[in-house]
Amino acid sequence: MGGPNKLLALFDGKPLVRRTAERALGSKAAGTIVVTGHQRERVRSALSGLDLTLADNPDFAEGLASSLKTGIAKVAPDAAGAMIVLGDMPGVSSKDLDSLIDAFRRSGGRAVVRAAHQGKRGNPVLLPRSLFPAIAHLEGDTGARHLVEAEGLDVIDVEIGQGAAIDVDTREALEGAGGVLQD
Repeated sequence: MGGPNKLLALFDGKPLVRRTAERALGSKAAGTIVVTGHQRERVRSALSGLDLTLADNPDFAEGLASSLKTGIAKVAPDAAGAMIVLGDMPGVSSKDLDSLIDAFRRSGGRAVVRAAHQGKRGNPVLLPRSLFPAIAHLEGDTGARHLVEAEGLDVIDVEIGQGAAIDVDTREALEGAGGVLQD
């Protein structure tokens, strides 16, 4: 986006990153890991007092893969999978996350479960543990999408509404979603 940090933009008076973390904490997820990178100390401050695990990614500028690997490395060894929740998606609720978790559990923890809106894939996505070794080899500004397709795993799309498609990558999108940028 450039300029002010979108994760610190206020939505209903609360930094977006805190709002997202609280929604993850309010879901059925067994734990919440937040990967920090850009303006790490400011983001950590916005998350102060929340019962979550922080994972610093000093290589955040290398792209999405480095953050994904950093977070996956912190997942509990007995977890069946990991739900990847982007910090810049203000329309995703705890209930939406629960819908993804429920679908993952129904699959026996073997399927990839991703949020969808009107038949189009979106985020968040829940990845089974079987993908973790391949994620460890990702590089650059790449997520796990091509791994999902290459590994031939079952994929379950869960309709959660427009929250699956709204991220705030531009000033206009952020303001249109109700956010107020801070310095």
